This record gives sequence, structure tokens and C-alpha cells, in this order.
Amino acid sequence: MSFTGRAQAPWLVAALGVGLLSLLPVGVLVAERSWEHIPLALAASAVRVSLLSGGIALGVVIGLGLPSAWYLARHAQSPLRRAVELALLALLLTPPLVLGLVLAFVLGPTTGVGMALSGWGISPTNSWFALVVAEVYEALPYFVLTASAAFEGVPRVYEEAALSLVPQPWRVWREVTLPLAAPGLIAAAAMAWARVVGAFGAVIVVAYHPAGLPLAIWVGLEEFGLPAALPLALILLAVGLPVPWLLMLWRRSHDPVAG
Repeated sequence: MSFTGRAQAPWLVAALGVGLLSLLPVGVLVAERSWEHIPLALAASAVRVSLLSGGIALGVVIGLGLPSAWYLARHAQSPLRRAVELALLALLLTPPLVLGLVLAFVLGPTTGVGMALSGWGISPTNSWFALVVAEVYEALPYFVLTASAAFEGVPRVYEEAALSLVPQPWRVWREVTLPLAAPGLIAAAAMAWARVVGAFGAVIVVAYHPAGLPLAIWVGLEEFGLPAALPLALILLAVGLPVPWLLMLWRRSHDPVAG
């Protein structure tokens, strides 16, 4: 009998428990939806804001995070790697509300950063810029740390063998390292999108306007009560869930270990 075939009951019970606990919020939102109470104008505007700002923020997170993750994975003994990892862990552990307070302080109209942005015609708070910055800060550590683990899972011997045949590091990274790390990178991107589209704590402090879906849920709760907030929460799931779900399906179909 295989290892997985022995004593399955405890593992099965735990897996079912996790599944039921995870489905509870979705089940409640579906069962208690009250579409007649939903503020349609608020919902439509919030969906547009979340998709646009979330797409921009995800692009920034991947653009900054992918090379950073590779550096962390391939320079294990570097003092800079330890410093960056410590900073990312500190950011990860900082409550989003506190992060919003810090961003509001840094981007305030009386600070050097705030005045410089204003001089360039960029509103430092309550703007698209501030919203994207808050979303990037909430998602960046999740992406970088997960992507770094994915790159660490690629044996260096494969890269060295490829370099001996094709002495072009960028080509080896693109054609060998990146495909082998792809399943983990997909998980990192899925996690980052979930954080971006659901960002609330930092956003409500530094970017009350424009209002994406998480903030719209709060506004709906404050102004219209639960009958309006719960459908908006279901819309948030409908907007946020497909991207991670499709990415995870792609990961499973292209990962020989998972498959």
C-alpha cells in the first residue's frame, strides 16, 4: 500500500474541513444576494476602477518583482539579498491600515515627495496614482517572495548546461529558467492579483477616490447597509476570482509534478 493510501481518514477530514471553511463566505454571498438593493452606478464605476487600477498595479508588481525575485534566488549569500528579504517580510507583516498611514504621511501635500508630485501635475493622494501605489505595496511582497521560491526551485545545473551550449545568459533565462519556474511564477501572479483587486486597508487611507470594489463595499455598507454591501462583495469575487483560477488551471496543466 502506498503512503497516500494509508490512514487517509484524518487527512480527508482535514481537507474537507478546509474546503468547507473556504466555501462558507462564497456560499453566504451567493445565498444572501439582494440584487434589487445594489447601487448600480457605484458598482459599475467600482468594477471599472478595480480592473484598470488592478491591471496597472499587477503590471508594476511583475515588472519590478520578476527581476528582483530572480536576484534573490540566485544570490543566496549576498548581504543585499538578506536586506531585501528582511524588508519584504517587514512589508508583508505590516498591517495594510498602517501601510496606508505611512503612505499618506510620505505622499502628504507638505512632504517633499508630495510637493514634487504636485509640481509634476500628479495628485499624491485620492487619485489614480495613489490607488495604484497602495495596491502595489499590498501585493509586491507576496509576489516577490513566492516568485523567488519558484526560481530557487530551478536547478542551476540546467542553466549551466544551457549556457555551455548557448552562451547568452538572457536567452538561457528566457528559454530555460523562465519556463521551468513558470508554475511557481503563475502562483505568484495569481496571489498578487488577489491582493491587488482586494486591497482595502492601505487604499482607504491614501486613496479614498477613485473607489474600487473593496472601497465600494465599504461605502455601500455605510450608506445602504448589508443588502447593498453583500452583492458588491459577490461582484468583487466575480471580478477577482477568474484570473487566479485560470492561472492555476494553466499551472496545473503545464506542471508535470502537479499533473
